[in-house]
Amino acid sequence: MSPSPLTILVIDDEPQIHRFLGPALEAAGYAPLRADDAREGLRLAATRGPACVLLDLGLPDMDGKEVLARLRAFSQVPVIVVSARDRETEKVAALDAGADDYVEKPFGLAELLARLRAATRRALVTDMPSPRIATGPLEIDLERRTLRVAGAPVSVTPREWDLLVALARDIGKVVTQRRLLTEVWGPAHTEDSQYLRVYVGQLRHKLGDAARLIRTEPGIGYRLLEET
Repeated sequence: MSPSPLTILVIDDEPQIHRFLGPALEAAGYAPLRADDAREGLRLAATRGPACVLLDLGLPDMDGKEVLARLRAFSQVPVIVVSARDRETEKVAALDAGADDYVEKPFGLAELLARLRAATRRALVTDMPSPRIATGPLEIDLERRTLRVAGAPVSVTPREWDLLVALARDIGKVVTQRRLLTEVWGPAHTEDSQYLRVYVGQLRHKLGDAARLIRTEPGIGYRLLEET
């Protein structure tokens, strides 16, 4: 017997989004669940237990960030924010509030499905995080505090190490500038984005070919890519 398809809850008030995503998700092996407003979305999230939520920020009955806050009060289901291109500040606020990722409208189906696969895969991992994180040629040993690229050791400063670890602990996810600055430099430096630019540049230089794994999400933050 084949496993039941994962349910994907789409909370969006645009009918054309549902007309496009419904068949596309079904063709990809998912079971789409439709909600046209926030209240229906929260009800379905509570009663149907979706594997992932696609959440539009511009809902008619409730701000998307409030929906996320209410959802996080009872569920840790992965949430991918779906947002218009010109609403970066809202995307940042949603990510800081607990969203797992975001895609911009208009979005490509291949990108969305890749984000869905990554989000649901992370949600299925229930064990304690591994002390060793590997992606592409990059190997990070959290216990020994060692870093290797294609088997060769790489020396980094304590601050560069903290920055890399902050990205690696949420590998595949966007980590906002504010969160990185708070974790690495402290809450007094949440607006000092120049620190990030300098240290990310230094880290990329030391990583050589593996620098491609640190992706800049303009206006939002950074992401350490998963690469097999």
